[in-house]
Amino acid sequence: MKFLEVDSLDLINTAFLWETSECVLTGRVEAYSCKSAGTDKKLFKTLENRYNTELLAPGSISPDDLQIISPFGRLTESAPRKTFFYLLATLNAAFPEHDFEDVRPDQFLKLPSFEMVMNSVNTTLFNLGNDVIVNKYRLWDVLDEIVQLNECDVYTYTPDVDDDPMNEEEGYLWSVNYFFFNRKLKRMIFFSIKSESLNGPTAEAIEEEGIDAIDDDNINSRRYHDDFLMDDLD
Repeated sequence: MKFLEVDSLDLINTAFLWETSECVLTGRVEAYSCKSAGTDKKLFKTLENRYNTELLAPGSISPDDLQIISPFGRLTESAPRKTFFYLLATLNAAFPEHDFEDVRPDQFLKLPSFEMVMNSVNTTLFNLGNDVIVNKYRLWDVLDEIVQLNECDVYTYTPDVDDDPMNEEEGYLWSVNYFFFNRKLKRMIFFSIKSESLNGPTAEAIEEEGIDAIDDDNINSRRYHDDFLMDDLD
């Protein structure tokens, strides 16, 4: 995945670090082109080899189970496998200190529409006192210019608690993450917000220590994340 330098996203990210009376919130929004780099090609080859071994090898899986359904479609077809690969490659690019090669397809959820996600994000930002990202910095207009939101599939990633690489700091409370994928443009937007207790590092400490405002999910995150989604799906 190739990171895309977008000035309007840089401006939005400057406002993605703030405090409430109870927590410190960090977030980021990044754009990527689905152009494979050397490490991406290695990942794709590994996933394809695993697919061929586990799904297509004689006797490895019953004919009735061959058409395995995932959030991306049937994994016996190339397009769904490529979508899965692009999401893993985005995670690897967004969190280069971690390796997401072993993430399973069922750890992603495809969401009904970008409008649902937009409404949920807006509600969260407004309730937590950061409406400027939406109203002043035009979050959704900027994203639409990059990936044409109406043409995007939207996914979220829910890692296993014990293997969650994005919950490494004291005071972690919850997080949400979204992937806006435009297959035709071959572009991906990665969006995340994370909340930490005020007993953890303050916003000033984060800036002084150069800690990236970037990570995601844990047990409380998982609980909040699921409630966050289910409220809108109901």
